[in-house]
Parts: sequence; structure tokens; C-alpha cells
Amino acid sequence: MARITLENLAHSYLPRPQGEEDYALKQLDHVWNDGEAYALLGASGCGKTTLLNIISGLLKPSRGRILFGDEDVTQKDTVGRNIAQVFQFPVVYDTMTVHDNLAFPLRNRGMDATYVAQRVQKIAEMIGMEDVLRRKASGLTADAKQKISLGRGMVREDVNAILFDEPLTVIDPHMKWELRTQLKALHNEFGHTMIYVTHDQTEALTFADRVVVMHDGRVVQLGTPTELFERPEHTFVGYFIGSPGMNLLEAEVSGDMATCAGHAVPLGARYAPLSGRVQIGVRPEFVSLATGDEGLPVTIRRIEDVGRHQILRAEFAGQPINAILPEETPIPADAHRLKFDPARVGVYVDDWRVTPQHSVVTSQKEAV
Repeated sequence: MARITLENLAHSYLPRPQGEEDYALKQLDHVWNDGEAYALLGASGCGKTTLLNIISGLLKPSRGRILFGDEDVTQKDTVGRNIAQVFQFPVVYDTMTVHDNLAFPLRNRGMDATYVAQRVQKIAEMIGMEDVLRRKASGLTADAKQKISLGRGMVREDVNAILFDEPLTVIDPHMKWELRTQLKALHNEFGHTMIYVTHDQTEALTFADRVVVMHDGRVVQLGTPTELFERPEHTFVGYFIGSPGMNLLEAEVSGDMATCAGHAVPLGARYAPLSGRVQIGVRPEFVSLATGDEGLPVTIRRIEDVGRHQILRAEFAGQPINAILPEETPIPADAHRLKFDPARVGVYVDDWRVTPQHSVVTSQKEAV
């Protein structure tokens, strides 16, 4: 296992990049702790796989260094880095049995036959393939083959890290939750450093100790699932994580008050004068119905009952606003105003969260 350090790392697929826009992976400096489970989360084309392949040694970065522990591995290949990698599509030996596919990485390193048999049995049980160990891989379905790939990636206990590149893409939906749970259990048991690439926020948030959110070739936030939800540091994080994502409104901010299309929105903190594109952001969970002249005037477009709660879809000054309301909340036919919990409203300039001068209130209850 290894602590992974990325120093001044950047990569361009062009031979002579001229500016930042030519880089698929823009400069980043991060330390990923030994033994933690990380998810690389972002939309397609944001640089997730590029970063994963640089860490694995499949791709040499245009600049910067990768350290495993205190060792510089930038110029080492995958074998020299002692990692295991599971790809998006199955990589198996069709002429081998399931047992021999799982055993191959161990036999290739001269492991004792008794240990190999025990380890293969344990991994086969974890991926639900103990009943087909003697079958040839060639006759299996695509999702079964991908489970073999997952098993081969996890069969070794001595690796520095295990890297997963969207490994559940071809897995049947009913199996995904079970396999994610088993991967998490394996991590808890053996403590491997794991890095899991996905565009699925549910996969990322249920698997990882810490999530690395990427956007346009850049890491925009690294944090726990709670931190990403409670305090998005970039508007993309707020938008991408959550269902629905964070509401964003163009605003002017003065002190502890925002003005959106001429309407005042109280903030839970006081801000210094701001320049650039200013927005306020609040998650739908912290939006509620208002009465009288309180809150913002909205037009309610529809209400979606999703069982555990209701999603109210509204519009304010041409901008969408979503509210997540408890299932039992009555919504009057004449409802037309929404309010925000001031303590939950973030302020963003040019998409990045702004640190306030000091807090005004910590919750709606304190404001009452």
C-alpha cells in the first residue's frame, strides 16, 4: 500500500501545448493518503481516466511527478509501480477457467499453491462466482467476465493500490449495489489504497472515503461525501452532486444580503465587496415554502412525488428553482413564494465559493 503524491502534475495530448486550454489535465498538487478509498467523479471527458492512467503508469505526464510513498515512480511502468487495475470492459483469458483467471496474478508471482487456492476461493465468493470456478470464461456473459476482472484486480494482497476505471458499466443494475458493497467491505478488511473512476455520483458517494470531483481537466474539490454536499467549493460540485443539484441564481451581494432580480435574499454571513460573476447557491433540501411577502416570488411548474419526498419545480425571473419538501408537506394551490435557509446559502464568484468575513446566523432557527 502507498501514499500517492501528485506534484505539479499536468498532461496534454498535444506535442507542443501553448496554453492551459491545450491541457487535458490541468496542474494539480494532491496527496492521497495510504489506505484510503477515493473516487474520481466527473462528467465524460473531464480528465478522470487521464489522471488514472498517469497514476497507473499507462501514461507519462507532460510535467510533474508521481510518488508512491517517498519513491518517485514517474518513469516506472505499471509493473514497477506494483498496482492492480480493472478497466471499463472485461479483460480475461477466454481459454482459461474462472479459477485459473483469478489465480493467474498469484501464480505469476510464484505464490504457494495452498495460498492461491484459499485466496481464489475467497474472491470467488465475494464476486458470487464460486459455483462456476471450473467453467471456461469464453462461455460467460459480459457482466460475468467483468466480475472476473474485478476479482483479478483484488486477488493480490501486496499491491500498492487498486485502480478501477468505471468497472461496473457492463454489470447488470441489480448486481451493482452488491458489488459496490463488497468492494467497500474488501477495502475495510485489507486497507488497500483504492481509486475508483466513475461519472455516477451514487457509486462515488457510497464507495469512497473521499471524493475527487473533476471538471474541465481540473480537480475542483476533494472531500468527504458530507463536505461535498454541505459545502460545495465550486458551482459544478453543487450542480453535479445531488438530485436535483444545487440551485444557482445570479446575484449582487452587499454585506449579509443578496439581491436577485430586485428581490432581497438574507445570507447567513457577511461578505466583503465582490467583483466578477456573482451567484448564490442553495441546495433544494434547504428551500421551503414561504408566506406573505417572505422569500422570492416564483411560478410553480410542477410537483413530483418520488415517494420519500416531493420535488417542487419552480421558476424565478427565468431561472429554475427546485425545492425538496417532506412527503407530508401540503402545497396550497395559491403557493407562489419560496425562501432559503440563510445559513445554507453559499456565495460564488466566477464559479468558486467565497469565504465570508464572519457568520451572521447559523440556522433559520437562530434567525427567528
